[in-house]
Amino acid sequence: MTDPTLHDLLCRRAFLGRSAFGLGGLAATLLTQGASARSPQDPAPPWRLPTAKAKRVVVVFLSGGLAQHDLFDEKPLLVERRGEELPPSIRKGERITGLTERQGALPVVGSKFEFQNYGKSGLRMSELLPNLGEVADDLLLVRSLQTDHVLHEAAMTILFTGTPLLGRPSWGAWSSYALGTGTGNLPEFVVLLSNPDPATPLHPRLWHNGFLAGRHQGVPFRGGKEPVLFVKSPAGIDDKARARQLAAIKELDAREAARSGDPDAEARLAAFETAAKMQTSVPELADLSQESAETLEEYGAEAGKESFASNCILARRLLERGVKFVQLCDAGWDHHFNIPKVLPRKCEQVDKPTAALIRDLKRRGMLDDTIVVFAGEFGRTPYCEGPLAFDSYGRDHNALACSVLVAGGGFKGGLAWGKTDDWGWSATEDIVHVHDLHATILHQLGLDHQKLTVRAQGRDFRLTDVGGKVVGGLLA
Repeated sequence: MTDPTLHDLLCRRAFLGRSAFGLGGLAATLLTQGASARSPQDPAPPWRLPTAKAKRVVVVFLSGGLAQHDLFDEKPLLVERRGEELPPSIRKGERITGLTERQGALPVVGSKFEFQNYGKSGLRMSELLPNLGEVADDLLLVRSLQTDHVLHEAAMTILFTGTPLLGRPSWGAWSSYALGTGTGNLPEFVVLLSNPDPATPLHPRLWHNGFLAGRHQGVPFRGGKEPVLFVKSPAGIDDKARARQLAAIKELDAREAARSGDPDAEARLAAFETAAKMQTSVPELADLSQESAETLEEYGAEAGKESFASNCILARRLLERGVKFVQLCDAGWDHHFNIPKVLPRKCEQVDKPTAALIRDLKRRGMLDDTIVVFAGEFGRTPYCEGPLAFDSYGRDHNALACSVLVAGGGFKGGLAWGKTDDWGWSATEDIVHVHDLHATILHQLGLDHQKLTVRAQGRDFRLTDVGGKVVGGLLA
């Protein structure tokens, strides 16, 4: 064959490239056909309930797993029986991690810290959380949460995507998809990160869009003067030149979207449009010097300084501007050793700002339609990991007994829900699975978790997988 044009048309690579825009295009079509076939802007999406109590969500995620026996779930028996083996009749052969399995012993340990009653409701929590104690009457404390895995990555993925399997849309992405567009000047789903810990890194799959359209992926905001990388125009590029560039890119993406129908082209187009609007909205948003000195003091924040406290103020500012889902992540809660020393330090970082966020939302009339969630990926064990001393003990991972706080959005305040056994090993009454938590929060957003589905890869997917129920007892 001597004709190069004919060879180009008939060769294998050319054939694959021109057949339905290549195998990659075919795969993208199959993966996204469900996500693009139904729009959340339809007049009556099937997942919409007649009423919604809440409009937006803040998830304060404490990465590593909360030591609930030292914070939320007081167990006097662990103090009385300190150093004794956790009875096999209590454990019932349930799985534990290899870390404590190699110890050869599971000596129980009570908390070094005192518990006390807070608020008119008498909600009982640790002395390490005095500021959250001040808003106790707005808090729902679930002591009976359970999840399905004792390893960090799997448990985090379950909390944020409903499954340990990779590639699924995250909780925030589902919310963005179901609730529709926000103001347009900011993403609908924003992620704020603080106190990074190399030992427990946070993977982007916790805010990924999965097979949903790209605009539903969470956008990480950093602290400091440039919260979003590359939104600011490069040096030497003025606003007019930048506008011409964006217009050209928009036209090219629009042509590609019209030619191929590729949802990635549409996602790029939407991303560039949002980025252009963010060039003016983000600098104003991130300028905490606009906040009063009293507000900064209430949160424990300092304008221009990166911190969990600053991120809490930023979260409130995002919610005020129409953002639907804010994921506020703080690392460093994986306390296998030396809880008496490290836990007070971490509590000090988050207690005051989180309580201030709840008070601030309530003062501005936003708490009634904002859901605030305060959780880790799992709980900790009643038995000790590592050296057992009054001033030094650790706890291993536990999926059977976890505690979570919820405030606002039509949830009951001043209520402790569920119980664990006397040893604190497993939830025993009014158990709430993580899928139940998802289902109940979606319900408060006016969304039916069973109907909020997208077809991809030949089956329907949803955040609650094949489980989940709305727990009416949690709702006011």
